[in-house]
Amino acid sequence: MRDALRERALRLLARREYTRQELSHKITLFAESAEQLEALLDDLTNRHLLSDQRYAEARRNSRAPHLGDARLAYELRSKGVAAELVCATLAAGEDELTRARRVWQRRFGSLADVGDAAGQARQIRFLAGRGFSGETIRRLLSSSATLEDD
Repeated sequence: MRDALRERALRLLARREYTRQELSHKITLFAESAEQLEALLDDLTNRHLLSDQRYAEARRNSRAPHLGDARLAYELRSKGVAAELVCATLAAGEDELTRARRVWQRRFGSLADVGDAAGQARQIRFLAGRGFSGETIRRLLSSSATLEDD
């Protein structure tokens, strides 16, 4: 039974990266005991087959082009990644303002008219929904306004 649990875990890890918490949830029903499960997870971690850091980096690389730091941090924490690792992973990536500018440019291309409060609010809501901070949104829209004035 122990080999079957290991095989199941390795099959899952062959498809994509998992956090320790995620993998534990996936295979807990197939473990004979909590000790057996913990021993397997420890062994996979020691052999560098299971890594929260690698998961966090992969997640950041795939999701960061579309999302802000707050949303990425939430997703990583909900998968069981430690807070220190979340901070380190986000700090190692591209800055949030650059990503926000790229997302905003792809979606809107230009600022809403000064008198169009609904259009401005729509752009702000869109960026906030993607997890960009209020400060980043403010800096993006104010810098875009100065660029359009030139």
